[in-house]
Amino acid sequence: MTNDEKYRQLFIATFGVTGEALPGLAYQGVDAWDSVGHMELIAGLEEMFNIMMETDDIIRFNSFTIGYEILRKYDVRV
Repeated sequence: MTNDEKYRQLFIATFGVTGEALPGLAYQGVDAWDSVGHMELIAGLEEMFNIMMETDDIIRFNSFTIGYEILRKYDVRV
């Protein structure tokens, strides 16, 4: 499985959305992406890609799309 596939699957599993919903998905765009869901997502990403995000990046991680940019900062190729 590629890193992009892993990234997508984590969003789908964490928030219970379909793959088609991902490109426009943003924080609080679905009920599951609340503050608790956000931290579940961040913890999953950190474990999956063996990274530790800075607080500013955790706060800025407010959409599926911006996540690509943030992960690249940590040398995750997605």
